[in-house]
Amino acid sequence: MAILLRLPLMVILAGIGGAAMILPGLYAHATDQHRIGAIFLGCAGLTVLLSAVLGLATAERPAGPQARSVLLTMLGTMALLPAALAVPFALALPDTGFFNAWWEMISCLTTTGASLYAADLLPAPLHLWRALVGWMGGLFMLVAAVALLAPLRVGGFEILSSPYGRSERFERLPRSAESAPVVTHLSAPAFQTELVDPVHRVIRAARAVFPLYAGLTLAMWMLLLMLGENGLVALTRALGTLSTSGISPVAGAAGQGSGIAGEAVIFLFLIPALSRRFWPGGGELSVSDSWQGDPELQMAAGVVLLVSAMLFVRHFVGAIDVAPAGAKGVFETLDSAASAAWGGIFNGLSYLTTTGWNSVEWQGARSWSGLSSPGLMLAGLAMMGGGVATTAGGVKLLRVYALARHSERELERIVHPSSVGGGGLMARRLRREGAYLAFIFFMLFASSIAVTVMLISLQQIEFDSATILSISALTNTGPLAGAIPLSPTFQGSAGMAGAPWEGWAGLPAMTKAVLAGAMIVGRLETLAILALFSPEYWRR
Repeated sequence: MAILLRLPLMVILAGIGGAAMILPGLYAHATDQHRIGAIFLGCAGLTVLLSAVLGLATAERPAGPQARSVLLTMLGTMALLPAALAVPFALALPDTGFFNAWWEMISCLTTTGASLYAADLLPAPLHLWRALVGWMGGLFMLVAAVALLAPLRVGGFEILSSPYGRSERFERLPRSAESAPVVTHLSAPAFQTELVDPVHRVIRAARAVFPLYAGLTLAMWMLLLMLGENGLVALTRALGTLSTSGISPVAGAAGQGSGIAGEAVIFLFLIPALSRRFWPGGGELSVSDSWQGDPELQMAAGVVLLVSAMLFVRHFVGAIDVAPAGAKGVFETLDSAASAAWGGIFNGLSYLTTTGWNSVEWQGARSWSGLSSPGLMLAGLAMMGGGVATTAGGVKLLRVYALARHSERELERIVHPSSVGGGGLMARRLRREGAYLAFIFFMLFASSIAVTVMLISLQQIEFDSATILSISALTNTGPLAGAIPLSPTFQGSAGMAGAPWEGWAGLPAMTKAVLAGAMIVGRLETLAILALFSPEYWRR
């Protein structure tokens, strides 16, 4: 362990990625796909060996890491580490090219789940590798949120951070002339201890998060197996659910093999993506003492129920004369109504957590509602996103809650100008500084969508397709592109296993590069990227 603490974080992550290649290699040999198995095992040995060599070369680096190393490490992890993870993928599919394999690994590591390949044409070991990379990407984000982003007050932690640099619970607020300096960068003297090193923090956080993360994945895998799901499908569903990557070896609904019971299990294990409360290290984000009063959970429940209710009630408002699925009797109608309600609820939570899986009853919900394109609602849910410091992407629920509370308070002041808001310290923080920072992030997010759409549209792609692809990439919700009909493009190819008719593989190389950058920006968040351009951040 002492040797690991002296190594750069990128080297450690590369070694872990190389060791993870052993699993799909063994699986390929077990399924008589020996060529793919030899490729994965050979790449595993080579990657681990190169990581060891780099570790020996960098073990005695000068102590005292600079502040910029934190975000640069995360940026390098998302942009450079997929190049190493893509080597066995590219060798297993010689006609796809290294660029497409690198793009696929970025999609997996950022838990986007967008794929260039048809599910039925890709070998099973490659499906397992995609799901495993997505799972490791989700684990990295859970660990990095508290180990790397929290000290920098980005990634959602800025909403509840004290603007005075001191505790407001037990001390009086300082006067303006005596304000304590706000520590905004890790190069400040207050942070110059052994515990400031990113490797130390990541290892401590991983020790707390990994057992729970792996235990929940194993428990979900066992439950899906007991419900009759195929072994590989059950494992990839478990990996894709906990990481919210939405990666699956089969196309179609989430409960094809296990039915609604399997979807209920997936629904249950998607809930941890709504709040950091369910994971270790989220004490800084606690707004309430109990989970019943958690604003993120309340916001998520309200939004999911609202969307499902809109789909359900729409039947009686605009399509009351249309019998769904040919239902003729009372019991058939009640069954169709219950199925439509479940389809709306499951899809609402799935896209809110940026997982992107559809229910087996989703088509029934669409028919019941009579809406031609309810996928736009799913795009709105994906933009809202899940909990702060979780595996979910999007704007995040806590920011949306802060904006909602600020709007509520402003409306109250219009009616009662002299009223007192109350609510306690955290409520005031959310309504004031929290709402201000949330609005800034929301504007940056909207600007990111506009810039991405503009860059994609340069390649003569229709505006509606460019918009959905941009939202899908920036919110890390790859399956969103399949929920809304897009105009297919056939300007590129990812090889014999590619699927250019599904919206991703047929894109030009330049467009794929732009979308890869959008996935990284969506995963690290715009505020963290902009911090790299701050002069104070680069100050020694």
